[in-house]
Amino acid sequence: MHTEIMSLNVGPQHPSTHGVLRLVVDMDGEYVIKVTPHMGYLHTGFEKTFENRTYQQGVTYAPRTDYLHCFGHELAYVLGVEKLLQAEVPERATIIRVILHELGRIHSHLVFVGTGMLDLGALTPFFYAFREKEALQDLFESVCGYRMNQGYFRVGGLSRDIPEDWPARVSVFLEQFEKGVTEYENLFANNPIFLDRAKGVGVIPRDVALDLGLTGPNLRASGVALDHRKANPYCGYENYQFDVPVSTAGDSLARFQLRLLEFRESAKIVRQALKMLKPGPVKDPNRKISLPPRHELETSMEAVIHHFKLVTEGFHPPVGEVYVPVESARGEVGYYIVSDGGSMPYRVKIRAPSFVNLQALEYACVGSQFADLITILATIDPVLGDVDR
Repeated sequence: MHTEIMSLNVGPQHPSTHGVLRLVVDMDGEYVIKVTPHMGYLHTGFEKTFENRTYQQGVTYAPRTDYLHCFGHELAYVLGVEKLLQAEVPERATIIRVILHELGRIHSHLVFVGTGMLDLGALTPFFYAFREKEALQDLFESVCGYRMNQGYFRVGGLSRDIPEDWPARVSVFLEQFEKGVTEYENLFANNPIFLDRAKGVGVIPRDVALDLGLTGPNLRASGVALDHRKANPYCGYENYQFDVPVSTAGDSLARFQLRLLEFRESAKIVRQALKMLKPGPVKDPNRKISLPPRHELETSMEAVIHHFKLVTEGFHPPVGEVYVPVESARGEVGYYIVSDGGSMPYRVKIRAPSFVNLQALEYACVGSQFADLITILATIDPVLGDVDR
């Protein structure tokens, strides 16, 4: 019997591709036999731009790579440069970084839940998730003035300290947020229609996940308990008590449920960090790395010179290369930075988790129905800025 293969274009304008991703899908009736992702519609050239900006200016570009978990990329970048410089980051700055890193993870997973359920035809969860998302962005805005693409971290610390009432506002948000997570679980996580759409769909076995280089919730849903906050602790994560949720099912339901579990673990980390927060500086005291305070410029010629040199030229890390992995909402993100001793990086290469995770799409989709492709893509959770860079 002769079968005619039909090729469909999905995207780059289709809302279910979560950005400008184009998929060429070969279909045999309702069943997928091949998926070819076409990337590059959001290519920004950030990696080359980094090489033509001072190290401190690079902070502007890092969060725009993953615009849902901005603080993940910011943190990976500044930790890499600080390792080159051997910078001393004050304890208060490190704790604030952890708080924002975890709040950023929550923010990203909220968008995942809202838009993922929207892809499956459930409109209500989108509004529930965005209720918490907006409250969270209010907190981001009060810290640095931006709701997205914050650029708040600096090499050596933070751009400025947090407002005095901010920790109390975070505590209030966490109480509201955890009630919201319970609502999500009651509303749709056990909904029979959702379970039919997600259970056993897009299974990625453990060995395939490892071969493809998956990281983050997509890898942990396949039974590999890799989390760089535990495996390669940074920012003092070894001092926090939290669990790494793992599943062995490897299907779309497991990938969804893991992110719900990570909500509570991130909230647990933020609560611990708030208790550890003490008054103190938020910038490296080394004037060759951090800008001097404004009041010093009025009385110190040396401060004026440091300010002028840092603003016009920037600092010069020693010759070397560095890579620091960070656990973002999507998996391992890291910046491979090569210094030739100048004021700008010689080479910057971003290890972007969405780019690597997208490899699993064809494996997970082949043999499934077309409607399942939308479910699988949603639970892989790519961000196209992260893919194209």
